[in-house]
Amino acid sequence: MPTKVVVGAQWGDEGKAKVVDFLTLEADIVARFQGGANAGHTVKVKDLTFVFHMIPSGIMHPGKVCVIGNGVVLDPAAFLEEIDELKTKGIEVKDRVFVSQHTHVVMPYHMALEAADEESLGAAAIGTTGRGIGQAYGDKVGRSFGFRIMDLLDADSFRQRLQAAVEFKNLILTQIYKRAPLDAAAIIETYLSYAERIRPYVADTSVLLNEALDQGRQVLFEGAQGTLLDIDHGTYPFVTSSNTTAGGACTGTGVGPTRIDEVVGVTKAYTTRVGNGPFPTELTDAIGERIREVGHEYGATTGRTRRCGWFDATILRLSKRVNGLTSIALTRLDVLDSFESLKICTAYQHNGNLIKEFPVDPNIIEGCEPIYEEIEGWNESTTGARTLDQLPTKARQYVERIAALGNTSVSLVSVGPERDATIVV
Repeated sequence: MPTKVVVGAQWGDEGKAKVVDFLTLEADIVARFQGGANAGHTVKVKDLTFVFHMIPSGIMHPGKVCVIGNGVVLDPAAFLEEIDELKTKGIEVKDRVFVSQHTHVVMPYHMALEAADEESLGAAAIGTTGRGIGQAYGDKVGRSFGFRIMDLLDADSFRQRLQAAVEFKNLILTQIYKRAPLDAAAIIETYLSYAERIRPYVADTSVLLNEALDQGRQVLFEGAQGTLLDIDHGTYPFVTSSNTTAGGACTGTGVGPTRIDEVVGVTKAYTTRVGNGPFPTELTDAIGERIREVGHEYGATTGRTRRCGWFDATILRLSKRVNGLTSIALTRLDVLDSFESLKICTAYQHNGNLIKEFPVDPNIIEGCEPIYEEIEGWNESTTGARTLDQLPTKARQYVERIAALGNTSVSLVSVGPERDATIVV
């Protein structure tokens, strides 16, 4: 298997975890390159279901190595909770999970400040997960109060620096937001205890990954969220705080771009998003509710209801362009099995003008009317199909039409949550 990057091609929640889990069959190492515990990656294997927030989805495969890269912001509590859950269920993690020493750490004041921020914005709130991700990335870029994993491992320096950080953050919490201050001593004690438990997993993961590639081992890079949540290329400001696109795989792990062979964009057979922000094909009627119920469209991290809509080809074309997609993995095709007819958005109408590419101006996006192409549904189950030929003819035509509109090829089609409910094209 060539070296691959797997990214979300929509607003996240596309089913990346299942695709990564499936592709891990041929990989040696799975490396997560951005995001934090705001991502919820659900993997179902036989009678076991795991929701991963920190550890790469490939951990479910015996013998595979999982790396958390420097581009991730690590919530130590969430990380250790997943480690404990895996051990409880008999999944070995020793010498299989590594965390970059450069990975930044999410602190309690990040979560407190993010919650206060969102509340103060009222109706203009971004709709964050409340996990402190944006605040952690802000401190990383701001430099003065950013803490890396390696900083936690130096206890004396950490105590001194964190005391100063908490004093500063408490000024904001108490003076601006009128919230209670945080206890620096309690945070120091808790995080130093985390540090000792995390210490065995810390490594120079850039060296680890590059040496593995030099040895001919196969590395799979796992992204979180989706292209339209990218801090630079997404529907700003309703985005996440990291680069969710394929370029983030290199900066987020310390691997050069010439070492990447393929980029797989994961996209649902329809469209969803969580939180606030523009969504041109959103369905607020009975059809949207039906997609939500059939697809169980509720956030794995927050439990929030996902907004649902028809497939949007302009989004796929954007994703192909900014990620350099070599193929797509189309998921949740089975959710559409019982629909009489389906629609695909091929372009937009805005103030009498035809728009074929996803707009960069959120004000324009808000005013766009989708131009739909209607397609007859197949009204048959796709869940038993394991080849394209086994799909109902109209389902196969739907897949082919999506590929054509996105000017890309399809490498995988998912027809159920189980690992084997996957068609390799």
